[in-house]
Amino acid sequence: MDRAYEDNETRQRALDFGFIPVVPPKTNRLEPWQYDKALYRKRNEVERLFRRLKVFRRICSRFDKLDVLFFGFLNFALIAEALR
Repeated sequence: MDRAYEDNETRQRALDFGFIPVVPPKTNRLEPWQYDKALYRKRNEVERLFRRLKVFRRICSRFDKLDVLFFGFLNFALIAEALR
């Protein structure tokens, strides 16, 4: 869920599926809701990690046919990212 899709129907559907929406409401919303700022910050960190992993073309285009090779290179990319 993103701020662009933060209407009541989408939020209720996410709750029905068992998800916890952590996206803050828009500033012009008449009835804003409470959200967990720490959880939203963690969500942002995960999204930024995926963006940085997309630099590795081999991961985002899934060239490797075997799962073992794909996960091996994914581990390599995560280690390289951690050392950065």
